[in-house]
Amino acid sequence: MKKLSLFFIICIGTVSMALQSKKEDLASKFLSSLNAEQRTKALLDFNHESKPSWHYFPSTMFERAGISLAELNIEQKAALFKLLKNSLSQSGYDKALKIIDLENVLAALSGNASLRDPEKYYAAFYGNPAKDPIWAWSFEGHHLSLNFTIDDQEISIAPRFMGANPATIPNGPRKGERTLREEDRGFELLNSLNEEQKQKAIFREEAFPNIITTNKEELSPLDPVGIKFEALQLHQRSILLHLIDVYLSSMPAALAKKRMEKLKTEELNQIRFGWAGATSPGIGHYYRVQGKSFLIEFDNTQNKANHIHTVWRDFDGDFGRDLIKEHYHNADHHH
Repeated sequence: MKKLSLFFIICIGTVSMALQSKKEDLASKFLSSLNAEQRTKALLDFNHESKPSWHYFPSTMFERAGISLAELNIEQKAALFKLLKNSLSQSGYDKALKIIDLENVLAALSGNASLRDPEKYYAAFYGNPAKDPIWAWSFEGHHLSLNFTIDDQEISIAPRFMGANPATIPNGPRKGERTLREEDRGFELLNSLNEEQKQKAIFREEAFPNIITTNKEELSPLDPVGIKFEALQLHQRSILLHLIDVYLSSMPAALAKKRMEKLKTEELNQIRFGWAGATSPGIGHYYRVQGKSFLIEFDNTQNKANHIHTVWRDFDGDFGRDLIKEHYHNADHHH
């Protein structure tokens, strides 16, 4: 566990500094800390072909654009993680750090430190935050893909993928530790349903072996399955909204609140909750929540149902496509 202990000391010790700085300033500070070779790797054209290319596989199995943590010194890592913390909520940032740290657990369990390496997470910047009105950046590696697009005060964070293997650490000094608890609300909602409601919600007896949208660059709504929001009782509706909020809460609070309010006013009765697989923990299970504008997928099927994948997708807003479209429509210099 020594490999990441200093890394965490660096990150946690530095990100407690002033966090109200604009993301542009924090991104520019990180980029300015890089030497010419590093900057060439990290700073790419806004429309670079790698921007919509993402994955949750280990980096040895999927080549990433950008610069890896292994290529940064202590001060550069501190600057990058200060930007990451400013770009997420506290809970979202904590989850990201824990997901990275699970690489140490996997290295100890598997004995394969080259495949399970917490330094193989990559940051890539698309457009120059110091001068471009719209820019983007991503932070990605095994079981983590966060994609940010920034246009003045508007921010998009999608796709957002977070995974955990093991979902519950089986042994050792951290036995019982869980990084993600997204399945808890899912089971809570499922178990609140009566038999008639369950017949609507459960659309498949066997869980899918993975999220079915995998790492697609663009996404259209899936077939409408499961139980509609309007078919739920009042307390069940509250549980479903709390489930959605678990996923939104990785974003900064103001951004999460704005998105939830939009969902409530524009698409509440179009939201469906669908379940596949086992109805109790320990056996493979899957759920999805789909609305007019978004999709949540969750699966826990691999490694004897101790390996979680979660993702939030925006049908029009992945990789900031809606912000980009609006920007080019409204910006004076494009008329």
